[in-house]
Amino acid sequence: MAKIQYFLGGNTPSGFYSLYHQLSDPERFRAVYIIKSGPGSGKSTFMRRVERHVQAAGLETEQVLCSGDPDSLDGVIVPALGAAVVDGTAPQGVVPLVHEGRSFSL
Repeated sequence: MAKIQYFLGGNTPSGFYSLYHQLSDPERFRAVYIIKSGPGSGKSTFMRRVERHVQAAGLETEQVLCSGDPDSLDGVIVPALGAAVVDGTAPQGVVPLVHEGRSFSL
């Protein structure tokens, strides 16, 4: 299966620029699972395992790569399911979310 990889944020002279707000689009996503934990705790490993299982089921995935370390994952998106698993630690953790009509940020 073709692997789609891209960045949803990057470091700029003005600071971190984020497109993570796109993950809260209810037209595209039905479920976004956010993992928050310290460095080296296994977030990327977990997301890679989820991705392997999803691909084994015959579904395509998209990888959101970490802008600071492209070997690390910031998220895995499963377009056919309208679902994503993402790293919710800073600076990604500023994703505004809407749940049951209420807005909040992580």
